[in-house]
Amino acid sequence: MSERIVPGKGEQNILKEKLLALCPEIFQDGKLNVEALQTLLPDELEDEEQQREHFGLNWPGKTRARQLALQKPVGSTLKPCPGEGVNEEATQNVFIEGDNLEVLKLLREAYSDQVKMIYIDPPYNTGNDFVYKDSFEDSVEDYLAKTGQKDGKTLLVANPKAAGRFHSNWLNFMLPRLRIAKDLMKETGVIFVSIGSDEVSNLKAVMNEVFGEENFIGEFVWQSKKGGGSDSGGIVSDHEYVLCFGNSTVKSALSRVQIVAEELDKTDAIGQYRRGRELNKWGANSRREDRPTMWFSVPGPNSEQVFPIRNDGSEGCWRFGKKKMDEFVSKGNAEFVRRDDGTYIAYEKIRTTDPRTKPYRTYLSDTGTTADGSKTVKEIFEGNKVFDFAKPVKLLKQLISIGATGDEIILDFFAGSGTTAQAVMELNAEQELNLSYVCVQLPESIDSNHTAYKLGYRTVSQITKDRLRKVSNALVAKGGDDSGLGFAAYELAKSNFNVTKSYVGSDVGQLTIGFQQATDKPLVEGWTKADLTTEIMLLEGFPLHSRQEPQVQLMENEVVAITSDFNANTLYVCLDAQMQDDTVEALALGREDVLVCLDDALTDLQKVRLDDKLTLKTV
Repeated sequence: MSERIVPGKGEQNILKEKLLALCPEIFQDGKLNVEALQTLLPDELEDEEQQREHFGLNWPGKTRARQLALQKPVGSTLKPCPGEGVNEEATQNVFIEGDNLEVLKLLREAYSDQVKMIYIDPPYNTGNDFVYKDSFEDSVEDYLAKTGQKDGKTLLVANPKAAGRFHSNWLNFMLPRLRIAKDLMKETGVIFVSIGSDEVSNLKAVMNEVFGEENFIGEFVWQSKKGGGSDSGGIVSDHEYVLCFGNSTVKSALSRVQIVAEELDKTDAIGQYRRGRELNKWGANSRREDRPTMWFSVPGPNSEQVFPIRNDGSEGCWRFGKKKMDEFVSKGNAEFVRRDDGTYIAYEKIRTTDPRTKPYRTYLSDTGTTADGSKTVKEIFEGNKVFDFAKPVKLLKQLISIGATGDEIILDFFAGSGTTAQAVMELNAEQELNLSYVCVQLPESIDSNHTAYKLGYRTVSQITKDRLRKVSNALVAKGGDDSGLGFAAYELAKSNFNVTKSYVGSDVGQLTIGFQQATDKPLVEGWTKADLTTEIMLLEGFPLHSRQEPQVQLMENEVVAITSDFNANTLYVCLDAQMQDDTVEALALGREDVLVCLDDALTDLQKVRLDDKLTLKTV
């Protein structure tokens, strides 16, 4: 039988779902049986004294902050904003305007275990900062009301030192965001968090709890400003910190790249080396049609011309551009391994001269300063100072070179003016890499006295998007490959589904009304196919950069096939009012594929026929 798509199951606890999958025996009648859990972990039990005394960071509101991270999003989605980006159809880069906590929840299903590197630059909590006031319920309604400036509400609230719970407010703000960020990271993922001296110790303590103390990689220091002046006590504070944690000690990116000589287990005419990563791109967007400019030949063994062929025999693409691939080959740093079918897999050779064989220093030099970052933004905006205190692009390039390789996703959910996105695009253009970014920024209001306001910008996110457009266009003008540039824009919005609120009570009439509303009118007024397709993608675990291919051979219905290298199956979406019999018969479906359509668009007989072919879900 077909399954009805019902978003907004926010009451379901993410952690509970994971525990049910791992240890179903510890639940009875849907409730956790603590005694059953204890029998599975007898060596982890504490005695009475240990239960009374714990080492760790505790503060008012911590329990609620944890619960916020476990909630599923209710009544919200991401809405595409066509025309606001650059190279929107081909790019893998994504910019999202919205409250980052709600956005992270929406991304969790599709991006879980997929992000290689996260960089964030949150408020430093110096006493002059603002933090988001998170709403436990109706978060998207609260967000939309505030972005509309209704009733004098604002998105941010002040957190002055004179107020009570100064540190607690900031920790309650950070904890749920870090917790969801961990869910998005690959097992080999790494996170960098910029911070000042006010909260560096508290931040490290909370990150120890979220990521595990054993996964702490390092505390980097960089010189954020130069020149005179003095802070309290006559001491000039001219540096800031970047805390770094991995998602797994054994497999973290940083532990893997610090190679010792004994691991160089192969030898060629040049000397010792070890086999590195494939030069053939794999994973997301690795087909020839995804990046046509990355399909070319390089000189291989016995004067053969080697093309990037995928493991399934189809045409693929290289991780790097023509210039860099030729450099790998000419310097003897490409190893070609012949497959049974005669095609080749190419690997990079890592030698003792490779920078990755050397440990990273905790002092980051040649990063530029905050003034340099602000100068860069000013130059992009033709001499106008539209943003204060931007991070320098050099700093982000250094961190990316440490934390990511040539074909990974980088997430920044405190995007600010867009320094992370600029660094990614410049690295793609300069080094022919295939990095992509997902950046999130709140539409924070700009003061009417600010230069940016006088230039027509009303929110920080408008500045961010304009910076990304200007940088992308400038790099293309310099001759850069636009496949690694540009971005598609999205915004946090209300769900396309009519989400019925939970009702607690004995009024059968109210229950009946709620049920009828959910079944008779599942969608809101004014929904569009593009908006609903995006929401369905996220609900079904498909990322925003998934390929959407109209099935033009199906003449009687508009059907889109959605694929991603994150997903083994294909998602078909048809939102026509009626599906024709010819369409039902002609769909080339696999047993693991999913078809989503309007419930009223199918006859009972069509539903039965489709159920035999694939998983059928209706709206």
